[in-house]
Amino acid sequence: MSSHLLWYIPNQTQPGHRGEPTVEGHNSLDHLTRHARALEDSGWEGALLGTSWGRPDTFTVATALAARTTTFKPLIAVRPGYWRPAHLAASAATLDHLTGGRALINIVSGQDDLAAYGDVEGDQAHRYARTREFLQIVRRLWTQDEVTFAGEHFSVAGSRLELKPVTVGERRHPTLYFGGASDAAQRVAAAEADVQLFWGEPLDGVAERIARLRALEQELGREHAPLEFGLRITTVVRDTTDEAWAAAEQKVAALAASTGQRLRPGRRTAVGQQRLLDLAARGEVLDDILYTTPGTLGAGGAATTWLVGSAQDVAKALRRYEDLGVTHFVLSDTPYLQEIERQGRELLPLLRS
Repeated sequence: MSSHLLWYIPNQTQPGHRGEPTVEGHNSLDHLTRHARALEDSGWEGALLGTSWGRPDTFTVATALAARTTTFKPLIAVRPGYWRPAHLAASAATLDHLTGGRALINIVSGQDDLAAYGDVEGDQAHRYARTREFLQIVRRLWTQDEVTFAGEHFSVAGSRLELKPVTVGERRHPTLYFGGASDAAQRVAAAEADVQLFWGEPLDGVAERIARLRALEQELGREHAPLEFGLRITTVVRDTTDEAWAAAEQKVAALAASTGQRLRPGRRTAVGQQRLLDLAARGEVLDDILYTTPGTLGAGGAATTWLVGSAQDVAKALRRYEDLGVTHFVLSDTPYLQEIERQGRELLPLLRS
């Protein structure tokens, strides 16, 4: 595999994220630095740092971890509305400069506690129209000498970013990751993002999404390099297939005990999340090792579906996604630190061989 292989670092105020053991100082700089350095030592390229209001500020955490590492690339989740585009462009360019080109940016447009930080996103069409303008201004500030932009949601006049991001080969700025499965989100990705991130859908769902996005690139007249694709998913890896499924079933039992019951059908949620929840109706296991049960018990996001098996099983599954055109992978499992090392030792060599 020549793909980009990243992990996930929990950026949480409360301990115990997704079954993570509760330890003192779980969100201290020293503890999070152990994760980042373990990623370097184990051969991972970097890690996603999540965001939502009330959690530690993602950009601050990413900057601190970048300062304590040498190759670790933080994939920093940011929200239009919490950030202004010129502010984000300047902050990311500065971090990119200081780290020699290690900054990655994940634009998040989903709902959050907007009132808490004074944002009013409006309906879905409004949010994604604003996100498109946000991406346009950020990219232009990174790549053009002077930017004047008058949009419905954002504007800048005679804006100059004196310190540009690091240029390495064809790389001119931090990679812009983006997610979302609604039609509005896909149109933004096809026109303005660098990488569209998918949740852990089965192969046919990902193939369908890629075909749709490729068609949208043509329809919208994309002006940038072709859109790339990524997968964000939980990977439960053990020495043997049987051991992996035993571990997965133990995790599911603990999840069931903590939630008390399965989710009621018809729960309203984001389009991408709903696509994952609907998978359970097709079966508990899809594509040989894609486990759908966690989503029925309240697991969300990357924890909704899991790839379960030996390192060989999971490597084979990830290569099948790569065959579809997926070239960015953001994997994780808990305990995070233990799994960084286990999967770095057992899975990464198979993916890179």
